[in-house]
Amino acid sequence: MSHPALTPENTRTGILAGISAYVIWGLVPIFFKQIAEVPATEIIAHRVVWAMLLMTALIGFGRGFGDALRIARQPAQLCRIALASALVLANWLTFVWGVNNGHIVETSLGYFILPLLNVALGVLVLKERMRPLQWLAVLCAAIGVAIEATRASGLPWIALVLAGTFAIYGLLRKQLPLDAASGLFLETVCMLPLALAWLAWSGPSHFGVGAGITATDLLLVATGPVTAIPLLLFAIATRRLPLSMMAFLQYLAPTLAFLIGVLMYHEPLDTLRMLSLAAIWTGLAVYSVDLVKAAAARQEVPLP
Repeated sequence: MSHPALTPENTRTGILAGISAYVIWGLVPIFFKQIAEVPATEIIAHRVVWAMLLMTALIGFGRGFGDALRIARQPAQLCRIALASALVLANWLTFVWGVNNGHIVETSLGYFILPLLNVALGVLVLKERMRPLQWLAVLCAAIGVAIEATRASGLPWIALVLAGTFAIYGLLRKQLPLDAASGLFLETVCMLPLALAWLAWSGPSHFGVGAGITATDLLLVATGPVTAIPLLLFAIATRRLPLSMMAFLQYLAPTLAFLIGVLMYHEPLDTLRMLSLAAIWTGLAVYSVDLVKAAAARQEVPLP
């Protein structure tokens, strides 16, 4: 799949799409707080069903079923899609449960850790070599997690599950020759049987119980667009922007979520948590400096 040329127009489009995607992801805790009375499992089941319907329409409109079917006919690739689906399901469920049980700050912590965990996975799985500043960044993040573990008298499991599932998911998706839309379509196909089974046999539902269409009904239906739209915007951005620029933009979402948790929902922010976040933010700053230096070094290499 060819990438658009790096022109000023494409760069502007990519920046706008990237900022839009990360702002939506950063604000999404406010959305899920509006349906906090609905169990996380039911929210995720609806999220799968409505995202599936929306992605089917989008794929059909864009005539993208061919790519999805080509991958679905390959057992090894289909197994990777199924594993990716399980990771996404665990990630969504943990995120929604965390948001609706007063742990928005800890969910943001997970996504602050994510880029540094990606670097570590590159070493462990892809046998990549880490530069000294990358080692320092990962060490800072590890110190932050250790401080948070001390504060909470145990590992910050929400943050670690969110970072771990999404990092491994990203690793799997890199190995699949699929765009974001086709990938999400196949992932929701894999998740759909579980979602439908849960909705059919889990007992009383919060959907369609009132006289007429309720606000809860509309919000549950909206979980589909809330899932699909930022992912598609993210795909537009990644095709038009350098990886280093995307690495900077990705801090928007956890920063917004952190501010929402502290300022809107008054989640606790004691000294130990501030020290934990300071260590992780220091790691991110070091990681960002390393990205800038690496990008500058590549530009200075003379052409043969």
